[in-house]
Parts: sequence; C-alpha cells; structure tokens
Amino acid sequence: MKAKQKMADQADEVDFDEQVELGDDAPMEDAAPSSSRKGGIQRDTSGRKMKGRGAANSSMQDVGGFDSISGTAGPSKGPAKSIEGWIVFVTNLHEETQEDDVHDKFCEFGEIKNLHLNLDRRTGFVKGYALVEYESQKDALAAIENMNGETLMGATISVDWSFSRGPVRSSGRR
Repeated sequence: MKAKQKMADQADEVDFDEQVELGDDAPMEDAAPSSSRKGGIQRDTSGRKMKGRGAANSSMQDVGGFDSISGTAGPSKGPAKSIEGWIVFVTNLHEETQEDDVHDKFCEFGEIKNLHLNLDRRTGFVKGYALVEYESQKDALAAIENMNGETLMGATISVDWSFSRGPVRSSGRR
C-alpha cells in the first residue's frame, strides 16, 4: 500500500507543461508553409510544381550535384582491373563451343585464373560469350591482340576488355 502512495506522490511532482524560454539569439524555425506559394504547392523559379521527397528543403542547384571518383589515380581511358584479375570478354562463340575449346585457345597467352562459359538453360547451348580471367594485364593484352578476329569452331570471335574506363576503340561498337 505504501508503494502505491509513494508512486502517486512522485506522479504529482512531474510537470509535463514546463515552458522553456529561448533567448533572443536562439533561431526560431517556422514550420508553416510560406504564404507566397499558391495554394500550398511549391514551385521553382520557372513556375513548375516541385514534387517528391525533399522538395521543401532543397533548391534546384542542390539537386544536380553528385559525388564522383576523380580520375587522378590512373588513366581515364583503357582497361580496368577487376577485384581478382584482368578479365577478357570473348563474344560471338559458336553455340556448341565447350569450355575446353576456349581454355585450349587462350591458355597460350598465360595462366588462366578463371573461365566462365555461360549456358542457356532452355537449350543447353552456349549463350555466345565467355569471360576469361588472367592474373596479369600483360597476359590479357596478349590474348586480346592475338585472338581478336580469329576463328574458333567456324565462328569469328571478338575479344576485348571486360571492364574499361571509357571507350578503348570505336571500331565495331554501337
């Protein structure tokens, strides 16, 4: 019984209506929309409606800025290394090409670290491309220079970098 009385006494001591006075130097924020806007709809300087999240607190100049990685670490054009190694993209493979066929042709230029030859699940044939990964850029470059335009199982294959920092060359690209 004494515990209930003690809790009731403590409850009387709590004042939730306490007013905090701000000094003259404290900023006051106006949560109400400004009256200059027509019907509460926000518009930009050209009179277009502003919609979406953050439209109330952003200006059109703030919206266009994006973060980017500067190109000072390396050249702005050319091949880019993946996390594991240098990956070469082989296209226009014959549909009956096997992994061993691609491996035998490309192992001449260096040790192949990884080879992906994707198959179409519906037909079971090759989708028409392969990814060949080399440890060094020198080996991958040799494979590109020697195998681009060569014939593999009756099909003329195209070989190029899988990842690049911009267009390496413009011939044959759309």
